[in-house]
Amino acid sequence: MQQINRLSLALLLAGLLLSGQVLAHGEPHAGQHSAAVIKEQKPWGIAGDREQVSRTIEIGMSDQMRFSPDQLEIKQGETIRFVHRNQGKVLHEFVLGTQKDLDAHAAMMAKFPGMQHDEPYMAHVGPGQSGEIIWTFNRAGDFDFACLIVGHYQAGMVGKIRVVAE
Repeated sequence: MQQINRLSLALLLAGLLLSGQVLAHGEPHAGQHSAAVIKEQKPWGIAGDREQVSRTIEIGMSDQMRFSPDQLEIKQGETIRFVHRNQGKVLHEFVLGTQKDLDAHAAMMAKFPGMQHDEPYMAHVGPGQSGEIIWTFNRAGDFDFACLIVGHYQAGMVGKIRVVAE
């Protein structure tokens, strides 16, 4: 029985690592991606190119566990440069996704709070720092963003994005 439990645990961990869910989270990256950005189509869009930025949107992050603004409307096809300003005294992050994806990621963060990840649709911003991501919203729909640091998401550090069809 104990051997089966060890095997199950090993398979679970291997599956998580291979799925890309457990990548990087401990140290703040100040919202910058050091390696070349891998462009992968997501339901909420794809990593954008700096030279194609349509506009810049500044997002404030606070220790009251809020984003400002927390509601955005974007036109399908726009490439947005998000500038995140952490006005607080603790690390915050900005992660784009669907509600389902954010819920799953938040659950994973609760189980493995020291996990590390760095994807083009997220920025980790240290206290008093700023970071950015560039994202192309090439699909219409309602999407979400959140700070998935344990306790922040649960306290309501979330926002909504409506991408309006061309």
